[in-house]
Amino acid sequence: MLNLGKMVMQLPPFVSVEHDTVAQRAIVQIQDASVRQQREMWGTTRAYVQNHVFGVSEGHTAILRLIGVGYKATIEKTATISPEYPNQEFVSLKVGYSHPIELGVPQGVKASTPQPTRLLLEGCEKQVVMQFAAKIRAWRVPEPYKGKGIFVNGETIKLKAKKIK
Repeated sequence: MLNLGKMVMQLPPFVSVEHDTVAQRAIVQIQDASVRQQREMWGTTRAYVQNHVFGVSEGHTAILRLIGVGYKATIEKTATISPEYPNQEFVSLKVGYSHPIELGVPQGVKASTPQPTRLLLEGCEKQVVMQFAAKIRAWRVPEPYKGKGIFVNGETIKLKAKKIK
């Protein structure tokens, strides 16, 4: 079992998490199952705990595919924008604009480009990894007529027929 990091989570006062060492699992409990907010937070907390455990043991990934003529991504050490923290890397996207798009990689996320048209994001916090993937995707959302754009994690779109007069 890998240890990719350490994560801390704030719990509501009515939720408790216990670790069962025999079965090696976390048990989430609430004080009163008749209160609606507590039942809602029961499932939400269970999902957060599951994502945290998966993140520090295996890690979360997001694979972005850049589909379009001339679309490519690179990872750079320096950029025209100022870094938010020391040794920050930058993702440089060439997606049809007159200038390259430069985005700073958030802390705790590792970016790599196995191919010029693929971008791999890895990290232990699912929310941070997927938020950065959405920020990149927002520069070229997949369009339904030609099928060009930035696709996240095997996302597909249904192509529309051409407009006929």
